[in-house]
Amino acid sequence: MKRNNFISKLLFAFGLLLVTTAVGQTITGKVTDTNGESLPYVNVIEKGTTNGTTTDENGDFSLNVKKMPTIIVVSSIGFSAIEKQVTNTSPLTFSLAEDSLSLDEIVLTGNRSKPRTILDSAVPIDNINAADLKTTGQTSVDQMLTFTVPSYNASNQTVSDGTAHFDPADLRGLGPSRTLVLVNGKRKNQSALVYVNDTPGKGEVGVDMKSIPTTAIERVEVLRDGASAQYGSDAVAGVINIILKKNVDFTEVNVNSGVTKEGDGFNIAGDVNHTFTFGEGGFVNTSLGLSYQDITNRAGEPGKDGLFGVDDQWTNDNPALGMTIGQPEMKKGDLFVNAEMPLNDNTKLYAFGGFNMRQGKSFALYRPPYWVQDPHNLLHEPGTEYQGFQPTFETDIKDFLFTAGSKFKLGEFNADASASYGSNSVGYTIGNTLNPSLGASSPTSFDAGAYAFSNIIGNFDLSRSFGDVSIGLGLEARQERFEVTAGEEASYIDGGAQSFPGLQPSNALNETRTNIGGYGTLDWDITDKFLVSGAARYENYSDFGGNTSWKLSSRYKIGEAGVLRASYSTGFRAPSLHQVYLSNVQTLVSGGTISNQGTFNNVSPVIKDLGVASLFAETSKSISAGLTVKASRDFTISLDYYNVKVEDRVVFSGEIGGTDDNGNPNAAVQQILDDNSVTSIKFFINAADTKTEGFDFTLRQKNLEVGAGKMGINLALNINHTELEGEVKTPAKLANYSNAIFNRKEQSRIISSRPNTKFLFGADYKINKFTANLNNTYFGEVTWMHATDPGKDQTFQGKVITDLFFGYDLTDKISINAQVNNLFDVYPDVIDTKGDVVTDLGGRFKYPWEVNQFGFNGMTFRAGLTFKF
Repeated sequence: MKRNNFISKLLFAFGLLLVTTAVGQTITGKVTDTNGESLPYVNVIEKGTTNGTTTDENGDFSLNVKKMPTIIVVSSIGFSAIEKQVTNTSPLTFSLAEDSLSLDEIVLTGNRSKPRTILDSAVPIDNINAADLKTTGQTSVDQMLTFTVPSYNASNQTVSDGTAHFDPADLRGLGPSRTLVLVNGKRKNQSALVYVNDTPGKGEVGVDMKSIPTTAIERVEVLRDGASAQYGSDAVAGVINIILKKNVDFTEVNVNSGVTKEGDGFNIAGDVNHTFTFGEGGFVNTSLGLSYQDITNRAGEPGKDGLFGVDDQWTNDNPALGMTIGQPEMKKGDLFVNAEMPLNDNTKLYAFGGFNMRQGKSFALYRPPYWVQDPHNLLHEPGTEYQGFQPTFETDIKDFLFTAGSKFKLGEFNADASASYGSNSVGYTIGNTLNPSLGASSPTSFDAGAYAFSNIIGNFDLSRSFGDVSIGLGLEARQERFEVTAGEEASYIDGGAQSFPGLQPSNALNETRTNIGGYGTLDWDITDKFLVSGAARYENYSDFGGNTSWKLSSRYKIGEAGVLRASYSTGFRAPSLHQVYLSNVQTLVSGGTISNQGTFNNVSPVIKDLGVASLFAETSKSISAGLTVKASRDFTISLDYYNVKVEDRVVFSGEIGGTDDNGNPNAAVQQILDDNSVTSIKFFINAADTKTEGFDFTLRQKNLEVGAGKMGINLALNINHTELEGEVKTPAKLANYSNAIFNRKEQSRIISSRPNTKFLFGADYKINKFTANLNNTYFGEVTWMHATDPGKDQTFQGKVITDLFFGYDLTDKISINAQVNNLFDVYPDVIDTKGDVVTDLGGRFKYPWEVNQFGFNGMTFRAGLTFKF
């Protein structure tokens, strides 16, 4: 409570400071090329100051200046800069000429000493602007990136408790835990949830990407290279840096809505983005959004249920045994701000962050009466004794982020000092269910408890260039906190509520740890063409000790348009607090039937007595090499190879039951099962070594003259393969459980649950006020692997998803858009049980739910309206 009060006071003080600053004069204008075409995202700066803005999508800008006359500098990558003296507030016009010597975009990610262009960088970086994200037709950042970055994957999950409301996302097939997410270059807090259900990313913790509103985003930079030596733990796969909008010179209001071809999944959203300006270059960019999403249902038809020995005649006679399987219901609201206030030419204050709140409802497995009865008609009207019920899994998610800091000169160094607070929480309500042990007095809705994660981070960074040498130095201090709150007693007592027994008092905890890190980087431009870079970072965690990572990289320019680059780095990932301390009981398919399964943490005597060691840090070695050619301002092609080895990877174990791999009873394990009323146990363990290698290829051609308009073509390909190296690391006391510790089914979540190939082919066309985008995304095959029998594996073939987007500017201020996602109504392959009763659960599941390429909503229609004023 004290921490929250402090944050509230800090926000109030910062807002008061902004409001009480004097307002200057506003100049407006438009920037075009020599052909009169509008130029978006051009830099417009008041010379000699840090006061500036960028043009909007139509090339228009508005800039607040303190006094007249002044000099305005207009510049953009690929064009010669222009300076113009301004003496009054009359609208200005700038016409920029192309400059073949200035070909590339400046990016902030991947270098801690100074910004570089994509061509100057020694590592591969994607720079994706907000317009490209918008034309995907997707509604959240994770899905937008899935359809723009071939090595990034996220897909909607279903019947997976809290996971259905977060959707695990990863980069280069290395799992959610190994991708670092930054906002404006500062670390974003992880989510409160561990993905413990049977989905991709099982056992890992990621960042809640749905918590960042798309209307607040200017662009996203994706670093596809190991970066632990620069940014610390979690950057093994790469870094996603979300850059927020700054001093936008117009107010933008978006309203859009959509529905699937099947008539479900209705969604509607509205948002507004506005910049308040003040003083000499001060601004507060504010985004506010509200949205609603309804459920979809793509369930199968119940038939023979081998789990319970029920034939299909019984289910045919009782057709109300279906269930809802699809995307969850979601209500969302968010508020984000990004603010700067220059104090003088050498110092500016900044602050950014926001609050996201989501309420969701998904569904658990349907409870037919041959599984769970409702003898007291708590959920049914009398006379419906053959009708079952489907419990709901309802979430209350809150995500908060706030960073405040200052950039200033410290002697000859550029300094940046900041403090951040981030938190994510998820509370559970289990509805439309009962606790059979409570009989007629059972509630039908239960408070099942909550998870929360938060961190407090302090950063201090220095950078300076000495001619051809640039250095960066920095310190970071971080405290993390993981909290588990027990549910009400009725939710867990005597077996608990059906679908999800609530979190028990024995699961409740409030644990913290601290981390202190320091880094140094050095860039040496040996010649104009040849760059050598190095980085080293030491971090010390209070719960497992210290680690040093380092990185060497180099870039060589071939002429004016080509670049050869390569890097080698070591990295590490500290086990998350969640993985160290999580414990719960869930209702899953376990022990050959549907029953309660217990997760025990690694500090529990139960697990210690089985010889399972405390978790320790994963380590990694990464190598990458690539080529980029940018032959003109409009044509770019790149090819990169990567190889990442992770040792002692933290995994979520398979089911440990009362008998070992050979069918022999184990008294110690059986006693644990009996004491906790579960049929199997699971835990986290450093058990596997993996090797991931692949290729990334991109090609981009812009501004092809086709008829009276211009066309762009985009190709992108990722080929990715992960394999296990060596034997599964098994504790001596569980030596006969080596298969169970990390069985084939659990291995498949690492090696085959994500597409091994992803290919994007898109084209855009603009003529006058009309814009069209056609995007095709090929999601390669995925394979579900049976825990013990390879003959029951199933491979789901690759499919192409086609998306079509249209936009039209009715006026300078009003535009409309319409889009069709999944134009040809493509679905994944249907499940083939091959004699395995678990894969479709008695016909309930029609499409794969444990390996999920692109979801299964089918064709979706959307339309929107945008106002700018």
